[in-house]
Amino acid sequence: MGTSEVFPFAAICSTPSARGPRSFFCDTFRSPGTICGRSSCAAQHTAKQITPVASATIARPRNEILQCKIVETAAEGGTPALPALDFDLPGEIPMKVNNKAPDFTLQDENGKEIALKDLRGKTVVLYFYPRADTPGCTIEACEFRDSYRKMQKTGAVLLGISPDTPKAQKKFQDKFSLPFTLLADADKKVAEAFGVMKEKNMYGKKVWGVARTTFVIGPDGKIQHVFEKVKPEGHAEEVLAYLKESAKGAA
Repeated sequence: MGTSEVFPFAAICSTPSARGPRSFFCDTFRSPGTICGRSSCAAQHTAKQITPVASATIARPRNEILQCKIVETAAEGGTPALPALDFDLPGEIPMKVNNKAPDFTLQDENGKEIALKDLRGKTVVLYFYPRADTPGCTIEACEFRDSYRKMQKTGAVLLGISPDTPKAQKKFQDKFSLPFTLLADADKKVAEAFGVMKEKNMYGKKVWGVARTTFVIGPDGKIQHVFEKVKPEGHAEEVLAYLKESAKGAA
């Protein structure tokens, strides 16, 4: 059954139109990049209002994260309020092939600053992992350790990166004799810039965290390949195989 009420998610919120439940949800999710990124998202309507409840600082407008809550309120003299409806909007959009990799400068495990721009001219393997010295991240790191010499022969530079401190990265590196650099992205700004912050279900609770993702950045500073939804086991060999094949093509 339609209604002449204007939904705040509509691309143009100033023109009332007949909308039923089906059209509301279809239109809401049709354009992820256009909803909730405008001032109308915070506007209060007679019977409905939308309230932003979480956001993240990001490097690019198209990567906006915003979790919203639709709250049905009773109009003056109107019907009782309906239950609140919570849902999460599409999150970060990962960097894609041919995108220019965001420049950054971070401290490594020894507190030394490492700038991506200083590695221009080389192939860089930048792998994001959720947390140092956790089971999955340890498996992934140790497999990269075991294939590191072969990876070096392709001319690639391997960098691990996670939202840890330099001290935690150093402890992780020493514990497992990791021969490559680990970068400390404690404030998650680089993870946000690369679009790897995702909503996760942890022990029944929804939290934002780093999605295991690996980027191969070419000598020109552009994204050459993206490994998404990475599984720790076998990933190092997967990356090595790609680097070898890529080197053959360049020869």
